[in-house]
Amino acid sequence: MTLMPKRVKFRKAQRGRRRGTSFRGSTLSFGEFGLKALENCWFTDRQIEAARVTLTRHLKGGGKIWIRVFPDHPVTKKPAETRMGKGKGDPSYWVAVVKKGKILFEMDGVPLELAKSSMRVAAFKIPMRTKFITRTHG
Repeated sequence: MTLMPKRVKFRKAQRGRRRGTSFRGSTLSFGEFGLKALENCWFTDRQIEAARVTLTRHLKGGGKIWIRVFPDHPVTKKPAETRMGKGKGDPSYWVAVVKKGKILFEMDGVPLELAKSSMRVAAFKIPMRTKFITRTHG
């Protein structure tokens, strides 16, 4: 299952900038525990899915998980061994533009140690430095 928008206004988008700090989505809203981004990066649909699968497997069906990022930015690629010019490539995959401070995943209904260990395992699938946070200890 690949995450992507159902429909978009424009098929291709410019790259944009990955700097600055996230103010929206930087506090826990749903769960007791969370995984916070410490760097800016592009988080691809495959990486989000890999982290989600790892989290659910590690929890063995217990607890509840919220995914707080969604890949809505298209990334285009030109085919291999293609000459320069001839326009922009076709959309290849989708990314979520993540800025530092953004909560990536939230979790509830599990003990602290299990939450910490499962978030640590999921963090290996994520292409940026992250930090485990709780509602009480920010």
